[in-house]
Amino acid sequence: MSVQSNVDVHSEWGIVAARQAGRNLAKELGFGGVDQARITTAISELARNIYLYAEQGEIAIEIVDNSKITGVQRGLKIVAKDRGPGIKSIREVMEDGYTTSGGLGAGLPGVKRLMDEFDIDSVTGEGTEIITVKWLR
Repeated sequence: MSVQSNVDVHSEWGIVAARQAGRNLAKELGFGGVDQARITTAISELARNIYLYAEQGEIAIEIVDNSKITGVQRGLKIVAKDRGPGIKSIREVMEDGYTTSGGLGAGLPGVKRLMDEFDIDSVTGEGTEIITVKWLR
């Protein structure tokens, strides 16, 4: 199964569209209300970071199926990608409370807690890619 949604993020409307696409796919896949909220919150934070720090990028949301490997596991994969300035210190931004925008600093550590898998790759001057997965239980 490869149902997918790609949302360009270059305005606040892109953040809203990405959230809605994620909620719709999560509901379609069978996630409960709490996990739908977790997924939507994670997407919102990722899209907001694209808008604030890179000005434009993309959120790709895809239903993934590992049943051939694990037997029954299906989930939602979110890829946030931009060609912005990159992150100078991934270790620093992954610390709770760290903020450069004056926000609460829940950002990426919060996304990591909300999702089951989290991977970040960033090159200064080239951009950032964050891949997260939430598995259906």
